[in-house]
Amino acid sequence: MNIADTSGQDTIIQKKSRPLKWYALAGAAAVGLLLFYVVPAVSSWQASDASVSAARLRLASVAYGDLVRDLSIEGRVVAAVSPRLYSPAQGTITFTVEAGDEVAKGQVLATIDSPDLTNQLEQENAALEELHTALSRQRIQAKKAMLDDQKAVDLANITLTAASREKRRADKAYETKTISNIDFEKAQDDLRNAELVHQHAMSDAELNKESLLFEIKSKEHQLTRQELKVAELQRQVDSLELRSPVNGIVGNLAVEQKNQVAKNQAILSVVDLSEFELEVGIPESYADDLALGMQAQVNVNGQMYPAKLVTISPEIENNQVTGRVRFTADGSDASPVGLRQNQRLTTRILMENKPNVLMVQRGQFLDNGGGRVAYVVRDNIAYRTPIATGARSLAAVEITSGLSEHDTIIVSGIAQFNNAETVLITQ
Repeated sequence: MNIADTSGQDTIIQKKSRPLKWYALAGAAAVGLLLFYVVPAVSSWQASDASVSAARLRLASVAYGDLVRDLSIEGRVVAAVSPRLYSPAQGTITFTVEAGDEVAKGQVLATIDSPDLTNQLEQENAALEELHTALSRQRIQAKKAMLDDQKAVDLANITLTAASREKRRADKAYETKTISNIDFEKAQDDLRNAELVHQHAMSDAELNKESLLFEIKSKEHQLTRQELKVAELQRQVDSLELRSPVNGIVGNLAVEQKNQVAKNQAILSVVDLSEFELEVGIPESYADDLALGMQAQVNVNGQMYPAKLVTISPEIENNQVTGRVRFTADGSDASPVGLRQNQRLTTRILMENKPNVLMVQRGQFLDNGGGRVAYVVRDNIAYRTPIATGARSLAAVEITSGLSEHDTIIVSGIAQFNNAETVLITQ
């Protein structure tokens, strides 16, 4: 007995070709995308004179801002007040302090034994006493002479009075004819003679007085001159004690204890630790741009302290101009704590502040192009563009023409482009 199967009911179904079509469509899309990106890139590459990887470039955007033209230099900390003491005379020195000792203003630091100067002071003091005596003698003699002159005037006055009386008696006698003409004329002559004697006595007394006062004045001038001479020698002797002009510490001793020193020889220095300045060496190229009073900033352990340029050397040494920068802030920030002599610090001198100028980050492109060429980046292509620059700071440069705000340029080196007009930037 045969059992019937279902083969008569089966239908053969053909295999669908959808996967093949999907792969074809995907491949076509990929080719399309590839052509979309590759064709423009190939076209840009063909249109560019050179190409460079973006990883090798540094870009920056042009924008408006405040440009601070500054100069960063290294300075050496020095005491603002560091007087050096010199020997006022030749002699033997004796120190009362040692290097590094703290001293107060007016404290004796050393003494110099100078027998010559001390002896000269004693001689001049003796001469001064002699002039005092001479002046006193001159005054006594003047008084005596003026008394003699006054005596002569008084005697002449008495004679004049007697002659005047005799003249009046002669006048009355002559009226009554009781006196001869000769006696009358003699009375007149005696009166005239007495008047002349009295007049000359007074003139002589006045002239002698002026002469005596002149001699006294001359002696007084000699005395004053000698007093000044003694005062100067006394000052020199007093200066043999070298005193500290400031509060501070003793620096290096220039001579040994008990050594002979010459006049004007350096002895020691005193360092005032209450105020410091920075001595900076400024490149010669910036010398004409500097001016006294320019603001500055000093970096001390990462903190910026305000300062200003207070001195500029008039001469150039080793292609540098020496200047002094002084801290200017008030209060506790006026001078940083913990500064030491000859400590090295970085100083930033602010030479110019130009607000709201078109500027871009400073880079090597300035040196390569001389500040006249920049490459502006648009759609991965850098276009060579003539520019003009103005003031420069450490971080930025002013753009005076050739670029606009929001332009993106290459600020790294552009020498590798060999003055190409366009450069393709590849990823």
